[in-house]
Amino acid sequence: MSKRNRNTSGDEQSLVREQKKRKTDCEPHSTLLAHTSSPDPKDYTVGWVCAIATEYVAAGAFLDEEHDGPEDLSPNDNNDYTLGKIGKHNVVIAVLPDGEYGTDAARSVAGNMLNSFPNVRIGLMVGIGGGVPTKHDIRLGDVVVSAPRDGHGGVFQYDFGKTIQNQSFQQTRFLNQPPTVLRTAVNGLKAHYERKGYQPDKAIHSIFETNPGLRQNYKRPDPSSDRLYQAKFAHKDGKASCALCGANPANLILRPERTEKDNPVIHYGLIASANQVMKDALTRDALAQEKDVLCFEMEAAGLMNDFPCLVIRGICDYSDSHKNKEWQGYAAMVAAAYAKDLLCRISPNRVEAEKRISDVLSAGESVWRMRTAFAMVSIDVDI
Repeated sequence: MSKRNRNTSGDEQSLVREQKKRKTDCEPHSTLLAHTSSPDPKDYTVGWVCAIATEYVAAGAFLDEEHDGPEDLSPNDNNDYTLGKIGKHNVVIAVLPDGEYGTDAARSVAGNMLNSFPNVRIGLMVGIGGGVPTKHDIRLGDVVVSAPRDGHGGVFQYDFGKTIQNQSFQQTRFLNQPPTVLRTAVNGLKAHYERKGYQPDKAIHSIFETNPGLRQNYKRPDPSSDRLYQAKFAHKDGKASCALCGANPANLILRPERTEKDNPVIHYGLIASANQVMKDALTRDALAQEKDVLCFEMEAAGLMNDFPCLVIRGICDYSDSHKNKEWQGYAAMVAAAYAKDLLCRISPNRVEAEKRISDVLSAGESVWRMRTAFAMVSIDVDI
């Protein structure tokens, strides 16, 4: 029994035992949260990175079991962690420092996590993103999952490359695709949803029943607030709310209503990442036309080569000048709900069969050093 429960009454101890008993099997939509002392840091095999506090709250809300915080971290690790269990997986969740965004901050947080939790074998980047509705019917509250497309590993960094006169901008950095075990689970979950349906709102509603304080900021907003403006219609200067931009049909792209059965929708494809916020509908549409991207975000490009992971984004805006925070809470919830369902499709022995991410990176660095040394020898011989 955990230290936290040693002095509790017999009834309370029985309740805790019953909670733990009910957590023996994977329960994708369970929200009954048991609280136990932390396992050894080496027992955590799933690493989950969030960019902002809203995403961090949503991630913690979907834990089946929450553990006490870590007592011993790697030196110089300033990360904040939430530890717990989803299904049969021990999960460590970290969030970027307040006010820090972008690829470098994400890379630093993931690196610290791997130092303090050396047995992490699969990674997730879960949170919110700006949708690209140009070629696909993407709505607020939908989910975008990174998937390899057209020679890209699922994420591409659109601000890293070279500009050549009379030619389009050329991306020169290739980012790794998610590990096979995650991509396989994505396909399995896709088939499951097609047969059984995708209903994250049931799981979110269960969370609100046990934690009603989250309802205000994390519930699904009124559908009328999902407005897609014409790309040339920019947000009016000085207007705090897009509602004040008006609902003139001439400024809007009118779309048929979705049925409850078809809402929200999960999209699979390319995610654009860079150290800048995308709030320009014209640039958004140009990149969509060229690369067929589904959403924009600011962290994934910093992770893919140093923390191989699957990127899951709930859509909270349309990457235009009308960007606001109204849908962020709900978008974070649906992304976390998808991540939980995904983990519940992966058996622990398949995760254990994966190499530790830190070992994979070390091996890659050793190969790079060998190639560099060989190249230098070749240069000396040529000279």
